[in-house]
Amino acid sequence: MKREDRCERVEKALRECQRRVPAGPSGDSACRHLNQALAMCLVSLACPEESEAVRTLCSTAGTALKRRQCQQAQLSLSLCLSSHQNNL
Repeated sequence: MKREDRCERVEKALRECQRRVPAGPSGDSACRHLNQALAMCLVSLACPEESEAVRTLCSTAGTALKRRQCQQAQLSLSLCLSSHQNNL
């Protein structure tokens, strides 16, 4: 399945969740996992290599080298997302 299709499915599920659950803190909590999944999906569409690097390098604690690599990957992702934001 293409990432675009997966993001559309998650967005649809989030909209359905928000429709079924009353607005407010309890509704936000009930749909939080879908909201986070949609955000991660959209980030991976915009910056696939950078988001994959963050996912793999920052998923577990590790050596000082791995922590530096994680920080570098996070910076690269941030720069990639910023470049897309400037194009809006």
